[in-house]
Amino acid sequence: MSIRKRLILSNIAMILIPVISLFLIEIVIGYILFVAFQGNMNEVNMSTFMQIRFAAIVGVLILTNGLLTYSVSKSIIQPISKLSTAAKRISEGDLEYSVKSDKKDELGELSNNFETMRLKLKEAEKAQKAYETNRQELIAQISHDLKTPLTSIKGYVQGIQDGVTNTPEKLEHYTETIYQTANDMNELIDELFLYSKLDLQEEKLQLEKVDLYAFFTDFIDEMSFFLEKKNGQANLSAEKTASYIVYADREKLKRVVLNIIQNSMKYMKQAPKQLQVSLESTKNEVIVEIKDNGSGIDEADIPFIFDSFYRTDASRNSETGGSGLGLSIVKKIIQAHDGSVWAKSSLNEGTSIYFTLKKAV
Repeated sequence: MSIRKRLILSNIAMILIPVISLFLIEIVIGYILFVAFQGNMNEVNMSTFMQIRFAAIVGVLILTNGLLTYSVSKSIIQPISKLSTAAKRISEGDLEYSVKSDKKDELGELSNNFETMRLKLKEAEKAQKAYETNRQELIAQISHDLKTPLTSIKGYVQGIQDGVTNTPEKLEHYTETIYQTANDMNELIDELFLYSKLDLQEEKLQLEKVDLYAFFTDFIDEMSFFLEKKNGQANLSAEKTASYIVYADREKLKRVVLNIIQNSMKYMKQAPKQLQVSLESTKNEVIVEIKDNGSGIDEADIPFIFDSFYRTDASRNSETGGSGLGLSIVKKIIQAHDGSVWAKSSLNEGTSIYFTLKKAV
């Protein structure tokens, strides 16, 4: 019952209860005194009757008013007091104090709204702690991934200075290694820069209509040399009569597909390395699947492969470790397109990476 209705009923009861009570009391007292005085209602007896009647009126009014006031105030003051206590404890950082209410009045609704706010603050605090932990891990990972190639470069430079490269072949090998390591560092820094811009939503998308069927046909042709060099091949599967026109940033889309393919190629050991790109057209979006025949991903790792610097390969070597940012960048670019990305995989059965893009109207 709402507080408004409760107050109205309380005011009505404060009038009706005393009137009815006094009417009944007057009948009872009058009957008792009439019997006690044997019907002889003289002036003295009448005075006694009036005194008892007055006392009864006062008693009924005090009792009725007190009980109704206590009942109403208890249903209002107690929830307010509890909310006040909760506000104080939350302001002091205690987010465990629950004020959930099963009452259906305004204060019950207010308490439940307050409880919702408390839970959201608790979630925000948890998210903040997780963000801080991720930030610290991110710094540690960046430090590791930059320090490792720097140490390698310093070692090779030191070798050249010490005269280890006493033949043209050795010198060429050392300089080529230094160049490749520096190039890998440059790629890592570029990925870090792109990742940070995407994370801060500072990377603007240049949206245009893109026919995904034509896009992937051209992309696979462009990648054919790279795939052949890696002993791999790619095929496109799609219904030619369906519409695959979406709104997308063409360059960012290329980055997405390239990151997925490069990630797949690292985990495909057997020959030939096969990639299958499939397009599915639905009413509002196009679903893209890029499937490989690699070693697959353990089920426990699948929820984390799109996290920054996450590697399913614990060895972290340069061949399979990578920067750990490739699929993170994929996720952020697709999310910036209001799409979604996910993976399905089984060990020794390959991996499928899916993403969606909204159709162009």
